[in-house]
This record gives sequence, C-alpha cells and structure tokens, in this order.
Amino acid sequence: MELNLLLRLLVAHLLTDFIFQPKSWVKDREEKQGKSIKLYLHVLVTTVFAYIFSGQYNNWVIPLVIFVSHLIIDYIKSKVNKDNFNYFIADQLAHLLVIVLLSVSFSWNCKAVLSFANDTFGNYKFWILVAGYLFVSWPLGIIIGKATQKWRDQITRESILNSAPTLPGIDISEPAENQSEEQPQPLAEVIKSGEEQELGLASAGKWIGICERVMILTFVLMGQYTAIGFLMTAKSILRFSEKEANTQLKTEYVLVGTLVSFATSAMIGVLMNLTLK
Repeated sequence: MELNLLLRLLVAHLLTDFIFQPKSWVKDREEKQGKSIKLYLHVLVTTVFAYIFSGQYNNWVIPLVIFVSHLIIDYIKSKVNKDNFNYFIADQLAHLLVIVLLSVSFSWNCKAVLSFANDTFGNYKFWILVAGYLFVSWPLGIIIGKATQKWRDQITRESILNSAPTLPGIDISEPAENQSEEQPQPLAEVIKSGEEQELGLASAGKWIGICERVMILTFVLMGQYTAIGFLMTAKSILRFSEKEANTQLKTEYVLVGTLVSFATSAMIGVLMNLTLK
C-alpha cells in the first residue's frame, strides 16, 4: 500500500467532508437530494483537494475515481435522508474504502500481501490479542452483569418502595387473585416496571463498561499502570452524585462493578503479557 498517498487522500477527505463543508450544504443536499447544487459543489471541492494533495498531477485516475465515488455515495445518503449514527458510519466507511483501494492499486503486490497475511494470521500472538480483547468486551460484561444482578434488583426495589407511598394508584399490598383493571396497581408490577425503567440506559452502561475494560487491558499490555488509577478516579467522580435517591446503595453498586471490571481486565492483561513474552 502506498502509505504516503493514503495519508494525503485521507487528510483531503477529512478537510472537505468535515471542515470545509458548511451545514447549509448538508441541509440543502438532504432537502433537494440529486437536484442540489451544493451536492455537486461539495464533490467538486473534494475532488480538487484530493488531486492537489495526491501530488500526482499527471494521473487523472485519482480525481476521476474520487469524483464519481464521492458523488454516488453522497447521493445515496441524500436519498436515504436518515441522519443517524449508523448511516453516518456507513457513509464514512464507504469513502475510506475508496481511498484505501486507490492507495493499494498503486502499489499492489500479491506476494507481499499474502506473505503479510500468512505472518499475521499464523502467529499465535495475534490470536491471543484478538481473544483477549473480545473476551473483555462482551463476555466479561455479561458475566459481571449476571454476578451483580441481585444488587441491581435491590436498588430498583428500594427506589420503588421509597416512592410507592407518594405515587397515586399504587397498592403496596400483595395483589389479589381477581383484581380488576380499576383497582390500584400492585407493588409487584410496579417493581417490574421500575426494573425496566432502570434498564433504560443499559446500552449506555454496556458501552461504558466495554470502553473501560478495553482501556484497562490496553494500559496493562503497555505497562501504563498509573493510567489505570487516573481512570478509576475519574469514573468515581463522574458517577457519584449526592442528589440521587439511595446514594449509598448506588455508590456501593458502582464501586463493586467498577472494581470487578477493573480487576478482571487487569488480571487478563497480566496473563496475556506473560503468554506473549
């Protein structure tokens, strides 16, 4: 791969797609789609920057490929007209793929590629790293979640019990066998509903846990143990709030989850270091 060309085209893309593209252009493209003059103006600016940054002024393949691919990708995105994270990532990955393929095409060496792939995938150290990062990302999070489930349920029930007397239409007694819809909602159902509400930010907590475990594992593999202390301190400060109900229970729950997450990730990192060495 022509690394110099790859970096030049990548810088040109970042400048034109994020810095030199006004929001008014994006809005006009979303509203008018293929009839938007700003769409073609943006593609033209991107092509000019790619041509200038490439440094290969006798080669018309680069600006031609950039112009056609960028126009098609942005046109498809304007037709979809959905401004969310998934479509944004797909759009950027498509642009990046074009840049990588362009760079590879100028220095394609089949034997070198096969040799690199064989050396990489045939090395057990590569698979140790892959297995380690995969384990701390999802399986370890599920294990920790199941291990701390009883404490999470306790926090939910305590919150519901503390607020039950002040909530209208809630019966804190045991539910009757033939209870009609007009009767107060039994506490068991309220707790179940509260548990679902507590899990409303489960995805956020999941991704926070994944990020912190990946960072811990990386710090251990790099030997940066001091950074782990800073990370733990920062998380403790951000997660603690005296304004919340059941502050002690929530603080203890967060502390237990954090310590288990940090400790297991660190131990896995130590074992990986021993194996890699």
